Amino acid sequence: MNAETFVIVNHSAARARAAWIEVRRALLGAGVSFDAHEAREFGDARSSARDALAAGYRTLAVVGGDGTLGEVVNGFFTIENEAERNVIKSDVDRTSGPEASNSVVVRAINHAAALAVLPAGTGNDFARALEGHRASLAHGIARLIAHCRAEVDAHSKLSVDAELVEEINRTEETTRRVDVLRGSVDGGTRSFFCLNAVTLGIGAEVAARVAAQGRLARGLSGEGRFALAALPALARWRERRVRVRVDDGDARELRTNLIAVVNSRFAGGGMMFSPTARIDDGLLDVVTASRLSRAMLAREMTRIHAGGHVANPRVSIVRASRVIIEHVTKADALTVEADGDVRGMTPLELCVVPRALRVVI
Repeated sequence: MNAETFVIVNHSAARARAAWIEVRRALLGAGVSFDAHEAREFGDARSSARDALAAGYRTLAVVGGDGTLGEVVNGFFTIENEAERNVIKSDVDRTSGPEASNSVVVRAINHAAALAVLPAGTGNDFARALEGHRASLAHGIARLIAHCRAEVDAHSKLSVDAELVEEINRTEETTRRVDVLRGSVDGGTRSFFCLNAVTLGIGAEVAARVAAQGRLARGLSGEGRFALAALPALARWRERRVRVRVDDGDARELRTNLIAVVNSRFAGGGMMFSPTARIDDGLLDVVTASRLSRAMLAREMTRIHAGGHVANPRVSIVRASRVIIEHVTKADALTVEADGDVRGMTPLELCVVPRALRVVI
């Protein structure tokens, strides 16, 4: 390994392939030494990220959208059973839950590594959360070059906006630590990590429909693709009976088909399920909407991009470090998606892993 930077490209997305041409040209022009891998199927980005981290790369840059970012983040960590593995308490996170009777430890593959976001997807919600507004690929490239220069003290001539790179490079820090969410579904049999949000019910169905859209729909904006996918999901909508328990409180039973557990301010192509959510506050935001008619739900989904839904008294937002969501009967089971990918079905447990990930800024 001669380079310290490893670039993962979502080769399946035309937008990411086009962005990669620009990214590659800029990195070569800036004298940044890097290796790259083009991920071509689900799971490829995760496994290549894990291999790169184990090999000692200090920066993993992702050319793609939130789904690719989610895959890569799942390559940053492993989940281990403390009793079976005899691991050390000083790792990132220790918690317990229904998936195991013993403590679980989240272990970082490479504590020194940082994630760089080069937005080239449908929603680019995590990049938007980092910036506070829609993020550009050019800015992501400039941030990556500034970070690499700080890491390896490179002095090559830049081929992107030199002033933008220098402005970023003058700051004292090129990374910040953010929270990630650790989840388990299907009664604890499947585990995952995510950056932005986990949605259940209609939100998960919309995300699945977006992922399955054809070439014509893929030409729309992220907001347009999610709106198009929401129409058939609304037609099939019905409420389910679920129990929600946050931290060590009592379980609350409610009828709903829209639950979101968010880490980031943005998800689903710019929707703000919780407008005041922060990616570094050590908390997750549990958003539930109950006793909504189909017409009311349709109205709230039009307001969710601006956060207007929070004014509805039937919408609740609770902050916690852990949440368990269970269906009451098998017919009430809800699909669970995280960062755009379907992960399984309820029951779901989620907890926050505070400041677990270094991100290039």
